[in-house]
Amino acid sequence: MTAGVPEGWVPRPTKAFATHVGPFYSAPGGDAVGCGFVADARHGNKRGVVHGGMLATAFDVALGNASWDAAGQRPCATVSLNVQFVGAVKLGEFAYVAVEVVKATRTLVFLRGTMRVGERTVAVADGVWKILEWRGEPFVPG
Repeated sequence: MTAGVPEGWVPRPTKAFATHVGPFYSAPGGDAVGCGFVADARHGNKRGVVHGGMLATAFDVALGNASWDAAGQRPCATVSLNVQFVGAVKLGEFAYVAVEVVKATRTLVFLRGTMRVGERTVAVADGVWKILEWRGEPFVPG
């Protein structure tokens, strides 16, 4: 187990941008929890807590991966992501996002997420993802 990661959480496959801010972790058996991460020095701001941009990134990863599943394993792109910060994540803490798919249509997926550290809510978000045309290119969510 990696320091700070709860037992049973496993690293998510990561590529591209997420390699710079991850790793992100998946909960055991959990599609209700999108992803989690351990806040480290790279994520900090001048106040010594996690920068809001990192929290928004974690929501984008969690809700984005949930949109992939809700769209029947088809690629999606973020149309909008609204984040409300209600608390701070301290360096060294494990933050995780619980995801709810509100609705999926033929072309869009609407999602909601809650980020927690333990039982403490630190941010909430909602967003819309566009279901993309499949062009045959290899695609691996992450």
